[in-house]
Formats: sequence, C-alpha cells, structure tokens
Amino acid sequence: MNAQATSGAEETRVLVVEDDRGIAESLVRGLRQAGYVVDGVRTGRAALSASSPDVVLLDLGLPDMDGVDVCRRLRARSDAVIIAVTARGEEADRVVALDEGADDYLVKPFGLAELLARIRAVLRRRRPAGPEILRHGPLELDLRTRQVSVDGRTVALTPKEFGILECLAADPGRVVSRQQILDRAWDAHWYGPTKVLDVHVAALRRKLGVAGLIETVYGHGFRLGAAGDPP
Repeated sequence: MNAQATSGAEETRVLVVEDDRGIAESLVRGLRQAGYVVDGVRTGRAALSASSPDVVLLDLGLPDMDGVDVCRRLRARSDAVIIAVTARGEEADRVVALDEGADDYLVKPFGLAELLARIRAVLRRRRPAGPEILRHGPLELDLRTRQVSVDGRTVALTPKEFGILECLAADPGRVVSRQQILDRAWDAHWYGPTKVLDVHVAALRRKLGVAGLIETVYGHGFRLGAAGDPP
C-alpha cells in the first residue's frame, strides 16, 4: 500500500481495530504513510479503552466481543468517525452497523485509496465548516458533543435523528430534500425507501416537543420553521 500524505491528516488520530495481524500492519503502515497518527489494537476491549481517536476503523469480527456491540458502545460515549471494516457483505449486517452508530462501512477486500477517500468524505460530513453551536428559536445543537437542547432541556437523540436535525439546522428556513437528508444522516449508499425518513422525523418531532419546528414541504422535503407555527 502506498499513498501521498493527505492535507490535514497529521492532525487526525486513527484507531485501527483489527485482529488479523497482517491486515492490521498493512492498514497502520498505509495510514501513517498518508500522514495520519495511527494506533492499532486487536480486541474490542482494547478499542473501548483507547484514548479519544478521531476515526475508528472497526472490524466487526473481533475475537472477544461482537463488533456491533463495540460500535454501539463507542458511539454512546464518543463523536469519533466510525467506519466498519468487515468481511460481512450482507445488507442486513451493514444496516445493523449503520443503525448502531457507524458512519460508513467497507467490505473486505478493499484498497487503501478507497479507504482514504471514505475517511476524507466522512470527515467532511462530520466536520462541516462553520460554527460548532447551531441555534434556532428554543433549539440548540452542539456539533462537537452532538448534544441537543430545547429551552435548556437536554433531548436524547439517536445518531440518525441528530443527523436529520443537523441537516435542517445548518440553514433554518431552507428546504432540504429527502435525498439530501438521507445522504447526510444515513449513508451515500442508501437506496432504500425514503419513507423511512418520515418515521424518524415523526420521532424527532415528538422528542423535541415544539409544534411547527420541523415543517414538511410536500413534494420537496423538510425545513426548520418558526417555532409555534402549525406543523
């Protein structure tokens, strides 16, 4: 594996969680050549005790713990980018990993160039240029900690719900299409029915508890409206 150093990569810490020594060494070597600061561990427990990586490359087939459980526990306490690196190519496995907090996935075997492109793409989505705190009426989103509050009341959201709200709060009043939200909050490879979005938006409205905050623009998508207006 070989790659030129990526701009800004030296500021990004990558944790490789892979029990196959040969694969792990190849990944660590390639990522370091690309300019990343890289650590490698071989178990889920070691991954959970690692110190504050920016990106986690997580093999789902670990010897001591189920990789999906590791993903869930990492996401519950960290906003690190999680890319599931797995030999499981079935759609159901990918969906479970994404639903439990993974930002993207790669199916083995894969090339270093693709991995580096995936890391850059997810970091762009997760670290958009602009303020770290988004406010709109009673709503406040902290993009760094991924915490949401309404009138000072903390609201617990799933990763998908946060992604939807972040998409809308980035430009209140602008209509965001269903596909744009799915690409941002789900995955660029999502080809399922867009009706799944309605289910998550309905749950998000219930949790926020502010009438009219999320408006449906029929035939187009959704937008943040003036709180208190009819939905």
